[in-house]
Amino acid sequence: MLISSARADERAAQEVSVQGTGFFTKDSSSNVVDQHTTNSGGIVVSYRYHFNNWFAADVSYGWTRDTQQNNTPGGSLSVQSNVHQATVAGVVKLPWRTERFNPYVLAGTGALEFAPTQSAGATVPGAGNQAKAAFVYGGGVDYDFTKHISFRMEYRGFVYGRPDFSVNALRTGLTTNTAQPSAGVVYRF
Repeated sequence: MLISSARADERAAQEVSVQGTGFFTKDSSSNVVDQHTTNSGGIVVSYRYHFNNWFAADVSYGWTRDTQQNNTPGGSLSVQSNVHQATVAGVVKLPWRTERFNPYVLAGTGALEFAPTQSAGATVPGAGNQAKAAFVYGGGVDYDFTKHISFRMEYRGFVYGRPDFSVNALRTGLTTNTAQPSAGVVYRF
């Protein structure tokens, strides 16, 4: 009987998820530039490998498009960019899970690449692609429908240096924080 109850708690070792996201970046200001980023939506795709019943490794890729609006003494300079994220994180399942609800926290590192769209009127001449190292943190909960299918609600935060797209007028050296709430479907195998 103990063996059968232990087997009932076993979950698949691997999973993939697809989630719709929000992307909300905190405004920042220096003596020279006031920076605001438009709120946007996107997608994140993740793969997790569970080493045991409480620890997993997560590899994720995400995409969104936003516009960074910079108010400088020389005028307003905006850069619309595709934002690609690649992260690796450790995931710890919290001990107060139930039969269907499985909460967790995560922390890791990665990079955000900002790629200007070069749309007319939505970019600064000379703005180029720029990657920024990021610290990622967060948590979430999975609601299990079956052994293989779950619904996931998650929050990820990114801490990174503001991109300047290699344009001197946008260089501030400031650090910012982006909140990325998301929801989606998980498949375990």
